[in-house]
Amino acid sequence: MTDYLLVIDEGTTSTRAMLFTPDGQCVASEAAPLTQNYPRPGWVEHDAAEIWRKSLRVAGAMVAQAGGPRRIAAIGITNQRETVVFWDKTTGEPLAPAIVWQDRRTADRCAELRDAGHEAMVQERTGLLLDPYFSGSKIGWAMREWPELAAAGDRLAVGTIDSWLAWKLTGAHVTDATNASRTALMALGGGWDDALIELFGAPRAALPEIVDCAGAIGETTLFGGRIPVTGMAGDQQAAAIGQACLSPGETKATFGTGAFILTHTGDTPPTSANRLLATVAWQLGGNRAYALEGSVFVAGSLIQWLRDSLGLIASADETAALAASVPDTGGVYLVPALSGLGAPWWRPDARATLTGMSFSTGKAHLVRAALEAMAYQAHDLKEAFAADGADWATLRIDGGMVANDWLAQDLADMLAVPVERPRFAETTALGAAMLAGVGAELFADLKEASVMRGEVECFEADLADDIRARRLAGWNKAVAGVVAG
Repeated sequence: MTDYLLVIDEGTTSTRAMLFTPDGQCVASEAAPLTQNYPRPGWVEHDAAEIWRKSLRVAGAMVAQAGGPRRIAAIGITNQRETVVFWDKTTGEPLAPAIVWQDRRTADRCAELRDAGHEAMVQERTGLLLDPYFSGSKIGWAMREWPELAAAGDRLAVGTIDSWLAWKLTGAHVTDATNASRTALMALGGGWDDALIELFGAPRAALPEIVDCAGAIGETTLFGGRIPVTGMAGDQQAAAIGQACLSPGETKATFGTGAFILTHTGDTPPTSANRLLATVAWQLGGNRAYALEGSVFVAGSLIQWLRDSLGLIASADETAALAASVPDTGGVYLVPALSGLGAPWWRPDARATLTGMSFSTGKAHLVRAALEAMAYQAHDLKEAFAADGADWATLRIDGGMVANDWLAQDLADMLAVPVERPRFAETTALGAAMLAGVGAELFADLKEASVMRGEVECFEADLADDIRARRLAGWNKAVAGVVAG
């Protein structure tokens, strides 16, 4: 009998389930798109009921593909982080829309708290900054603006997507330490923090229990038999685990809807003087490992915007050939602040700009400028990591965008470090499978589980220093104009 590991990978634009063997082979997968709702400018919402319904369907398809629940050793969950769900413990149904991590509705509130001098306390306790990206301000806003939540009383449950899926699967109201560390309500080295809960106005009794990323999280009987849920982590931490970033200094970058770079820093909570985030990398046996993180809000969503809103391309697959069809951008720079600027700027009010155009500018120049923006944003982060004493010797990349060879090479060229890309690029799901395998005792630890990562290919820097410097100077001028504005 083959034991499979079933992963539910719930992302921003889709939810999917994947079936892994313990040696890292993905034998089947199924995905379903999710509806993005934009009720007002800057607001982004999901329907939590849709997330659950589609997650259940794709997971059920994988159980059937495996040959039934007895063939599934364990379930791992990974998810879009910071997105908040509000539900009724009695009915199990959502009480309000889920507020997505991209949502900026609390920008003014975060600015008020920052102006009042609270950011230093938030950063010291959580490793995070005062930004609408994180869950705490979203929860406080919802409790003030949606009276049905307070009216639910003891029936109210609040949690990130991992909590929502765990509740629906097992009935346990839990969250893992990586997701909890992104709420701005948890002390980086401890549990829920009363001072932070009061600052943001979160309902303490409605929050989940914080648990390990691997172990006996719960058990589901929804697929015709008993299957344990033994792994859980936020998507970026799961990707770092899937990339085997298990020792201090090892770094991964995921280019998905946004771009997220994590450098493993060890078992002591790190601090940043350069507006990076300190976060929990994983928690096992009650012990935490930590990472520094730089978050870019717009990456793959920029290519989607070029396709769906501007009609410049029919598919993302066209971008590599278009970028290679011109020797450069002709001086065009695209600063993709379509939902503000993330690290190291943290300017939710920033807006995108496209500069340097002339009558000679064509579609290929614009597409190349969009792709080049990925390496420029990564370079900004590399400088911040280096200033914090965590420079990168190698960068391990993954996510939907990095199937583009042109982009992978441009990253190596602009960062001047080797860039590794695994043959199996779905490292977020792979990391969740590794955690589930450790939790189900198929592996002794994450190091043993890292055999699942498989082969990698490497891109080496091949760009003259003067060209790199000239390109970066143009980018710095473009982004300075956005920040100044």
